[in-house]
Amino acid sequence: MTSHDISSATAATSIKPEAYTQPFLSFISENPTVFHTVDYFSKQLSSHGFTKLSERDLWTDKLEKGGKYFYDRNGSGLIAFTIGSGYKSGNGVAIIASHIDALSARLKPVSTKSTKAGYVQLGVAPYAGALNQTWIDRDLGIGGRVLVKDEKSGKISTKLVKLDWPIARIPSLAPHFGIAAEGQANKETRMVPIVGLDNADIGESKVVQEEGRGSVLGGAGTFVSTQPARLVKAIAGEMGIQNYANIVNWELEIFDTQPAQLGGLDKEFIFAGRIDDKLCSFSAIEALLASSSESSSATGGGSSDDSGIVKMVGLFDDEEVGSLLRQGAHSNFLPSTIERICEAFAGDKCGANLLSQTYANSFLISADVTHAVNPNYMDVYLEDHSPRLNVGITVAADSNAHMTTGKSTLFVSYHGRLLILLDGVSTAILQRIAEKSSSLLQVFQIRNDSRSGGTVGPMLSAMTGIRAIDAGLPQLSMHSIRATTGSLDPGLGVKLFAGFFDHFEDVDSEFI
Repeated sequence: MTSHDISSATAATSIKPEAYTQPFLSFISENPTVFHTVDYFSKQLSSHGFTKLSERDLWTDKLEKGGKYFYDRNGSGLIAFTIGSGYKSGNGVAIIASHIDALSARLKPVSTKSTKAGYVQLGVAPYAGALNQTWIDRDLGIGGRVLVKDEKSGKISTKLVKLDWPIARIPSLAPHFGIAAEGQANKETRMVPIVGLDNADIGESKVVQEEGRGSVLGGAGTFVSTQPARLVKAIAGEMGIQNYANIVNWELEIFDTQPAQLGGLDKEFIFAGRIDDKLCSFSAIEALLASSSESSSATGGGSSDDSGIVKMVGLFDDEEVGSLLRQGAHSNFLPSTIERICEAFAGDKCGANLLSQTYANSFLISADVTHAVNPNYMDVYLEDHSPRLNVGITVAADSNAHMTTGKSTLFVSYHGRLLILLDGVSTAILQRIAEKSSSLLQVFQIRNDSRSGGTVGPMLSAMTGIRAIDAGLPQLSMHSIRATTGSLDPGLGVKLFAGFFDHFEDVDSEFI
């Protein structure tokens, strides 16, 4: 079964979480890089009747009430949205925002390194917290995007590539070597992947070595001349490129090749790489599809979206390194999208007044994974703030504003107890949506003697003034090359997020 086969009724209560387990496993295994992920979601949206937009075009004559749209920025960030048939400028936008970048190691601009003791190595740099100890002794592939020049037209296009067999490995040092084998290895000198063997220097004279071994691949001064020749040939072979010089540039990274798998005695776990945060991103897109017009059933048909709001998913790049690039959440990516929608239906009346009204009527779920309770470290968790797998979305709270949740006022039931949650209004709205969706909410807050990580929520809420809450799915082993979540968690995310799209407009009207 693929996610396209899953019935997506207008009521989130009809969603079966188990139906999303295998589609998620396939998705996360087959799309290791941010570029593959955006491409996957783009194809999925197109197949469900969404129209692709271009930022370079005017949208005023392209957007229609009842329409479904998406566009990407840099091939690594994506925003998709539907416009209710009852929408008018000034009405709210129901937004789920997440990020699709993950910890990785990216090839350096010049990735060729000198052969050492017969080992061919690859120059890589850690993205965010990658190249930690969990990357040692893993089977690593290489993938990303390649800029290719067409010999006839001279035009340069972007193509994806994925060498998903074990090409690279970062070997550990045996404990017999003592202190050198202990602790975090130096990321520049000790965490360098090996990608092949070259013992041709054995027996060569010094003169032969100094003269080199033939002409430069692709010609002097070309991009490929700065890259390992055997890697260039492997990439070109995979892509069917005959002239190596036509590879103008690339953005490649190494990734764990082990597929996502079900685990546990009753297959209640998912073991996978890159869960943070392709998990919430997957659930958000699936929820938008489940709630969108013309796709309200897998067999076609179904009622159109007669709501008066815009339903939107924003998937950002660069969250793990601060979100400050143009495809990140701290850019104009999301605000400019909302502004262009407002303008399309308001004409010259779309000014600061109408935009401020739109933001005030909107609501944002900042959907990022959070920490599931680890049974071996119960002492580092707060009592009653320990999310479990296969239970549901977790509201993430932080008293120091690393999350959007901030002011404590609301009591809700959690594991049979009454708890105070943070940011009472936002949590009350999500709690009502959870009730209407037959979903459970959990809560997480880190101890006072630890520091919480951040999300895209605070920056998006601060830039726009939109009400917001941090609520995501729990996982174990965050920032490890392999992590764990529950086998039902992808579908539980779809269920709650679809309920948000379906019920936000009505729930919001309950609040004065």
